[in-house]
Amino acid sequence: MMAAPPSSLLLLRLFLPFGLGYFVSYAFRTVNAVIAADLVADLALSPADLGLLTSAYFLSFAAFQPPLGILLDRFGSRRVESLLLLFAAAGALLFSVADSMAGLLLGRALIGLGVSACLMAAFKSFSTWLPVQKLPFANGVQMVSGGLGALTATTPVQAALQFTDWRGVFLALAGLGLIAAVTVFFVVPERPREQLPESFAEQLQGLRSVLKSKVFWRIAPWAFAGQSAYLSIQGLWSGPWLRDVAGYGRGQVSEMLFVIALAMIVGYFTFGSLTGRLSKVGISPVVVAASGMSCFILIQGFLVGVPEYATVLWPCFGFFGTSCILPYAVLAQSFPKNLTGRCNTCLNLLVFVGAFAGQWLIGAVIGLWPTDMDGGYQPAGYRAAFLLLIGCQLLAAGWYLFAGKSKLDD
Repeated sequence: MMAAPPSSLLLLRLFLPFGLGYFVSYAFRTVNAVIAADLVADLALSPADLGLLTSAYFLSFAAFQPPLGILLDRFGSRRVESLLLLFAAAGALLFSVADSMAGLLLGRALIGLGVSACLMAAFKSFSTWLPVQKLPFANGVQMVSGGLGALTATTPVQAALQFTDWRGVFLALAGLGLIAAVTVFFVVPERPREQLPESFAEQLQGLRSVLKSKVFWRIAPWAFAGQSAYLSIQGLWSGPWLRDVAGYGRGQVSEMLFVIALAMIVGYFTFGSLTGRLSKVGISPVVVAASGMSCFILIQGFLVGVPEYATVLWPCFGFFGTSCILPYAVLAQSFPKNLTGRCNTCLNLLVFVGAFAGQWLIGAVIGLWPTDMDGGYQPAGYRAAFLLLIGCQLLAAGWYLFAGKSKLDD
């Protein structure tokens, strides 16, 4: 713990650059929910193709998590994230000019690789510079910046499409990614080394200790299942669902996505602040996380059972889904500071593998039903896909409860 509270200048040097990076990351992650119809029209994509193209981001993102944790713990957040953001900018540029599925997949994969450190680098830096009791709030502030990115990828992108096409949107995002890379490199403080760096063998041993931890494996499955559902639905399939199940027009879809993103911003800030306040009266962050994620499952069930209440349910989806981020802070408080990079990236690996699988799987399930005359997808396909994700979350929640009753701890 630091001897004195962090200064305002330090907080700005942490929150603003990392916030910009995560803003860009989330804009890349969610923009396809708005431009999905354009991609399908231009490239004649099937539902599974659309899911695969969008989820390529998640696959490359997830694949880089194991080495990312080691790199963050060894070289620090500033250098690692600024370098990777250059790959994101290059990927966006490639996506904007590609004229084949292979080129689009490569561009999307480079984007995923490039933004793979935007959240974990921030969490690592926060755990280095800030008192441990401030981590849930700091992480929540970081997530708010992602919500702003998701917000920008809705109605503002829809408005931009009146003047350009989806290629122009990605060209602008490439420039923003470059700006973020430069900002992180020159603004984020570089913490002086206080001890000799771990050897590669010691780093691997630290990684093994995380993966062998019963504390990690108690909460990780539920965090993985909940985050996977949240990312795969909110990042792509929420838009088509609103079109095909709720019957919204294109403008209405972008407006509702805007509302969902607003709810997400409020949720991240609320859960981050609430967790810190409740911990002062003896209610642990893991209890807050479990309560929020339980409500999130319930909201998904209502979307399947009573979709006519979409106007109310989707903002609730955006709000309660943010509770799935709290396990990162829970785990960061459960491990030594020198392991926080590896701990969080291990969880992130599971989350983004799940998001890749979930986003593609939803498309594959929806594709089992024939499209209608206008090219829309059948509501029955969405119901089946969403129920599958809900079932996975219920199993993970059951494991969390079982592990707790069995007193599985270190």
